[in-house]
Amino acid sequence: MLQAEVAVVGAGAAGLSLAHRLSGRVPGLRTPSVVLVGAPPGPLSAPRRTWCFWEPEGGRFDAAVTARWRRLRVRPPTGDSLEGDLGPLRYKMIRSDDFERLVGRDLAGSPNVRRLEAAVDTVEDVAGGARVHLKEADGTRRVLHARWVFDSRPLGSLPAARTTLLQHFHGWFVRTSRPVFDTRVADLMDFRTPQPADGLSFGYVLPTGPREALVEYTEFSPRTLTPEGYEAAVRHYADDVLRLGDRRILATETGVIPMTDAPMARRAGASVFRIGAAGGATRPATGYTFAGLQRQTRAVAAALRRGRPPVPPPAHSARSRAMDAVLLRALASGRVDGPALFGRLFAQVPMDRLLRFLDGDTRLHEDLAIGLRTPVAPMLRSALELPTLPRRPFD
Repeated sequence: MLQAEVAVVGAGAAGLSLAHRLSGRVPGLRTPSVVLVGAPPGPLSAPRRTWCFWEPEGGRFDAAVTARWRRLRVRPPTGDSLEGDLGPLRYKMIRSDDFERLVGRDLAGSPNVRRLEAAVDTVEDVAGGARVHLKEADGTRRVLHARWVFDSRPLGSLPAARTTLLQHFHGWFVRTSRPVFDTRVADLMDFRTPQPADGLSFGYVLPTGPREALVEYTEFSPRTLTPEGYEAAVRHYADDVLRLGDRRILATETGVIPMTDAPMARRAGASVFRIGAAGGATRPATGYTFAGLQRQTRAVAAALRRGRPPVPPPAHSARSRAMDAVLLRALASGRVDGPALFGRLFAQVPMDRLLRFLDGDTRLHEDLAIGLRTPVAPMLRSALELPTLPRRPFD
């Protein structure tokens, strides 16, 4: 039987981040033994991803950052675009391959972290810890006993919620025949896309060079599209809205992020915890996850090194989650016009303050001031309606 103090299940952003924070020795603090279990290549391994977030320069994973921007732009359906400076913040993009290479290099030299490639069958609580039942690529079955287990694998189904929307997207990494992109600014939301009957849609452009960018089509809506529907939507955005001209598709990415007010349990047993999106790291109203899971894994690592119970904290405050529940309900019910709402916020709130608000880093008086710049009556009606709504499984 394999043994370790800590087992980290899943080698995506959350699992790799926690293992990275626990790797190596820190003077005056404990050095726990860690086994990081990643799925073998195949259907259980995570697809390539692009993660975006905002923070000051000098971040922990800056060496893996593909590009960063000091200015962001929002384009309403008609009229002038809205552009703002982020002040001390930078909007950063990390591709999962680069992140995995950086973390993998650091873990390879760590004296206390071991990597193991295997599929996880079950995780069970036992006296004094938990057992992780594994199946390696050659079919060999093994058992890993750990004092603490942190499971970052996606949930099989979403918990019951009052409101659930899906943030689903399809993007192209493109190279154009002529310089068409302004590398100084990223387009966060471009609402010049056809709007769906339920929800909202927008384009998203992250330029990495004058002729290279990630060009993406995104929807917040109850249902995903067909593969053909995504391709048509991105093609329309690239060719008819952005008018990129001759371009070559270098790679694609597709994803679905639940935006839900369902409570996400961070504890799955006496010694078993969930981290990452499965542990509530995703901000319900935006779909951003990377910053939330960094807060979560930082707190867990600090507790383990100090010998304290390593219960993952909420990645977002109760106030933030309550405001998100109201916004999701207002969008899902159709009471507010999504493009108009976001355009109004970006027009009336300084960009750096709005990003701090979206990251839960604003004070109560700032939250109230921002709330007053939303359509107050529909938002208030949505807030009053929430306590009466039953929580239902997502179909």
